[in-house]
Amino acid sequence: MKHIRLSLRAEQDLEKGFAFYEHQQIKLGYYFLDSLKADIDSLVIKAGVHQVTKLGYFVMIARRFPYAIYYRVEQDLVLVDAILDTRQNPQSITQRFS
Repeated sequence: MKHIRLSLRAEQDLEKGFAFYEHQQIKLGYYFLDSLKADIDSLVIKAGVHQVTKLGYFVMIARRFPYAIYYRVEQDLVLVDAILDTRQNPQSITQRFS
């Protein structure tokens, strides 16, 4: 069974998304967190089946929100490095990983 670990920056990405959606509507931030955490938890089974970026990260698109989960697989460990809003400038996503 694979284990999942979020980087500090990925946790910060979740906090930022929570704050954005909670500001839009009360409790929407909690729905955002629940949805993204369910997507991340699914990587226990689905890790490694997603498209690979030029930088070598797998990328999974979240089911309910416009977010992408960038991760690496090392044996039985799934390392989530970023959880990014897909509506942002693609160059800022590339800069995040360089």
